[in-house]
Amino acid sequence: MITSVLRTALALGLSLAMSAAAHAQSGAAEGQKLAFDRGKGNCLTCHEIKGGDLPGSIGPKLENLKGRYDRAELTAILNDETTRNPLTVMPPFGRNRILTEQEISAIVDFLQTL
Repeated sequence: MITSVLRTALALGLSLAMSAAAHAQSGAAEGQKLAFDRGKGNCLTCHEIKGGDLPGSIGPKLENLKGRYDRAELTAILNDETTRNPLTVMPPFGRNRILTEQEISAIVDFLQTL
């Protein structure tokens, strides 16, 4: 009986992990679209991002972000960087409702792949 319960728990855990990974991949793909979209996220206007065309140079190159920032920090930066740096030129995408919470989450999924 314990073996049966253990097998079920392991299968459920594996299923949840695979579902979370699939969700992050689809979120990252949507986030990349938003980041490269010249009308919505428009990250390329200021940042160099691997795979993007005609990047700007106002902001830092976006690379190795997962190693430098956790998910909460990246979300806060996209939502309103002025809370950390009042002199920033980065738009407060969340505070000004330029991007929805879901769109910010997708962009964070993408940024964590860089």
